[in-house]
Amino acid sequence: MTTSMSSSHSDNGDDKRIGGQIDGRPAPEPEIEPTSKSEAELLAQSEPTLPRPNKDFVRRHTAHFIAFGGGAGLSPVAPGTVGTLVAFPLFWILALFLDPVEFLLLIVALFIIGIWACSVTGKALGNHDHGGMVWDEITAFLLILLFTPHDLRWQASAFLLFRLFDIIKPPPIRYYDRTLRGGFGVMFDDLLAAFLTLLCLAAWKAFVI
Repeated sequence: MTTSMSSSHSDNGDDKRIGGQIDGRPAPEPEIEPTSKSEAELLAQSEPTLPRPNKDFVRRHTAHFIAFGGGAGLSPVAPGTVGTLVAFPLFWILALFLDPVEFLLLIVALFIIGIWACSVTGKALGNHDHGGMVWDEITAFLLILLFTPHDLRWQASAFLLFRLFDIIKPPPIRYYDRTLRGGFGVMFDDLLAAFLTLLCLAAWKAFVI
């Protein structure tokens, strides 16, 4: 009688776990509650969100407005070329009121301002040499136009040469472009492109024409 009751309790009572099994069957794995957010999403949220350059960004700070050439750098296509083109009307207007020495002093001031503006804007964008910052092209090309004959053919040739040097970055431009950081680096490599452009124009004038 006692044996029978024990057997009955084993058949009808609570299941017993033996060696990770229940009644000879593998025990089910414990369920894990799914997390609401993946680790990648949490990491992405922990990183600061960098602003995207747009009209609001350009208007937000004087440095942004200057670095982006008043908005010329927002061009979706070839912002560096658009920024360089902005220098043409600026030069034609300023040349009416400034003599060459005054113009050169103004360019020095624009260069210094550009170091500050590009430094502040580059930090805000998380990119020290963002393609939309075109103040370097504007300032450098104003310098080129100052020393280029006031003839549309010469100015157009200067424009093409400057854009070529600024894009392909031959030595030593490439070296300083990779080495220097901050606003000075942004401005300095275009100054070198301007120097090479003027050197080519001077050689052309001396030996070809």
